[in-house]
Amino acid sequence: IVGLVHHGSGPRYTDLLDPAFPAMLARHAEHVAERYPWIEAWTPVNEPLTTARFSALYGHWYPHRSDIGSFLRATVTQCAATVLAMRAIRRVVPTAQLIQTEDIGKTFSTPELAGQARFENDRRWLTLDLLCGRVDRDHPWWTILSRHGITAAELDLFLARDAVPDIIGVNHYLTSERYLDADWRSYPPAFKGGNGVQTYADVEAVRMPLPAEDLGLKARLREVVERYGRPVAVTEAHHGCTREEQLRWLAEIWAAATTLKAEGMDIRAVTVWSLAGAVDWNSLLVSRRGAYEPGAFDIRAPAPRLTALGKAVSALAMTGRFTHPTLGPGWWRRPERLYRAADQDRPPSRGDVAPPLLIIGGPSDVARGLARLCDIRGLPHIVMPAAQTTSEWDERLEAHRPWALIGLAGLGAPARLDAAEILATVSARRRLPLVTFSSALVFDGRLGRAYVESDIPCPPDEDGAVTLDIERAILALNPKALVFRTGPVFGGGIRDGVAQPIEAPASLDPRSLVSPSFLPDLGHAALDLLIDGERGLWHLANTGPAPWGEVAAALAAATGAPHPESQVSAAGTAQRTLALASEKSWIMPSLEQAITRFAHDMRSRTAAPGQMAAE
Repeated sequence: IVGLVHHGSGPRYTDLLDPAFPAMLARHAEHVAERYPWIEAWTPVNEPLTTARFSALYGHWYPHRSDIGSFLRATVTQCAATVLAMRAIRRVVPTAQLIQTEDIGKTFSTPELAGQARFENDRRWLTLDLLCGRVDRDHPWWTILSRHGITAAELDLFLARDAVPDIIGVNHYLTSERYLDADWRSYPPAFKGGNGVQTYADVEAVRMPLPAEDLGLKARLREVVERYGRPVAVTEAHHGCTREEQLRWLAEIWAAATTLKAEGMDIRAVTVWSLAGAVDWNSLLVSRRGAYEPGAFDIRAPAPRLTALGKAVSALAMTGRFTHPTLGPGWWRRPERLYRAADQDRPPSRGDVAPPLLIIGGPSDVARGLARLCDIRGLPHIVMPAAQTTSEWDERLEAHRPWALIGLAGLGAPARLDAAEILATVSARRRLPLVTFSSALVFDGRLGRAYVESDIPCPPDEDGAVTLDIERAILALNPKALVFRTGPVFGGGIRDGVAQPIEAPASLDPRSLVSPSFLPDLGHAALDLLIDGERGLWHLANTGPAPWGEVAAALAAATGAPHPESQVSAAGTAQRTLALASEKSWIMPSLEQAITRFAHDMRSRTAAPGQMAAE
C-alpha cells in the first residue's frame, strides 16, 4: 500500500488550507502511478481528520492553526485531494484500490460533558462519511461545514461516491480514546482543556475505570464494520514502550482482529507500524529530542536488527500465533495505570501467571533497582542471593521455573570465577538465557579510542584479568549467555543524599575517558536485549564518553554534595581511554541526558537508601 502524504502537507509551497492542494496532489499521484503502474493499493492521504486536528485545531503542526474553521477546511481539503488523487490514479491503473486510514478513537465523559463527548464522537466519522458520500444536505455536519465557509459545490464533490474506500484502515493507539472529566482540578494542569464554555480535563480513557468491553480496538473495529459495512484492516499497530509491552499490545491487537474475523466480519489484515521504528513520535514531533522507538527492527545498528516484536510479526505471518515468556497483561490492563488512587484497589487482570526472572545478587541496591524496573514493566521476578553449589542451584531452578537469569556480580559486588562457572553451567543445562555484567577494565586504556566488542582485551591488573576470565567462561559454558560490558554505573544507590557509583576504582585517573551508565538506562537496555533473544558480548553504556572526574563532579552537584576540586583537577601519570563503543547496536541515551534525568530525580524527591530513578 503506497501512501503519498502521511501527516502534514508535503512541499513547503502548499498547506492544508491551500485551495490548490487537491489538484496538486492529484497531479503528483498521477505521476507516481505512471512511474509505478504495478501498484494497486493506495492511501493518498493518511488520517485526514487526525492530521487536521493536530495541524489546524490544536496547532501542533503546520500551519499551526487552532480554530474550528481551519480544522474543517483542512479536513475537506485532504478528503477532496483523496478523491482527485484516486481519479488520477485510476486513469493510469483502473483497478486501483483506496485503502483509507483514520483513527476512530472514541470519547467518554462525566455526565456534565455528555454533549461535548457526543460532538467529538460524531466528528470522528467525518473523513469516512465524506468519502462514502454520506454528507448530504440531511447530514448534521452539512450545516456545520456550511457555517464555516465550506460551499455546497465542494461538498457535492463527494456525493459522486467515486472514492468510497475499498478497505477502511483503522489506526488505534492507547491514547486514541479520551475521557472528559468536569473535575479538572483533580488532574495535573497539562490535562486542562475546554470548549470555550466548559472547562474540563481531557485524559486517556484507558486510565479511567471504564468497562473493558467499551474500550480498545475490538470495540472500535466493530463500530466501523457496523457503520459502513466495508472490509476493514488494522493499518497501524504500534506501541512506543518497552519491548514486552510492545509484544503484549500486538498480541491484543491480533486477538481482537482474529476474534472479529471468526465472528464473520471482513477483517483483512493487521499492519505493524512502523517496521523500522519512529523518532520523536512520543511528543507528536512537537519536541526534537531524538527519542527513538524501535519497531520490528531496531535501526540503531550497522544493519537493521530484528527485535522480539519482529520475531512475533514473522511468527504471526507464518503460523498465526506467537508465544513469549513475557506475554501477560499490558500496563493498560494493570491497576497502576489508573490516575485515581481509589480506583487502583481493583484486582488486577493477570491471566495465567507468567514465569519469573531470577535476579541474582540481592539484597542490594542494584538488585532492588532492577526489581523496580521489572515492577514497572510488569515482569514477574524473584530476587535472591547467589547459590553456592550446583545442587543448590538445581533446587532453586526446579522450584521457581524461571525463563531467564540475571546475575549482578560485577555491579556493586565482586565476581568470582568459580561461582560464575557454576551459574553458567546450570543455566546452560536448562537452556536458560543468562545475563551478566562485566567491565571496561578488561582493557588497559592505551588504544587511544573507544573500545568495541571485537577489540582484544588487555587487562592491566589482576582484577581485570579475573573479570576477563569470567567473561570467557560464561560465554563458553552457556551459548544463550549475554555479557554486558559497561563503565562506571551511577543511580543504583543513594546514601546520605549522595549518588553511589557502583564501579569506580579509586585508582581511576580523573582525566580518564569513561563511558558511564545510568542504572535505569542500563537495566532497560539489558532487559530489552534479553527479551529480543540476543546473546554474546555487548558493550552497553550511555553515549558520549567523558573524563571520569567531570562525571563524578556532575553527579555530586546533582545530589548537592560537596565534591573536592582536587578530585577533578588532579592529574595521574597518564590519561587512559576506557570509553566503550559498539559494533552491534548503540541503544542507550546520551550521558548528558542521563545525568540530567538523574539530577531531576534527585530534585523531585527525597531519596531513601536503595531508591533509584525508575525512568
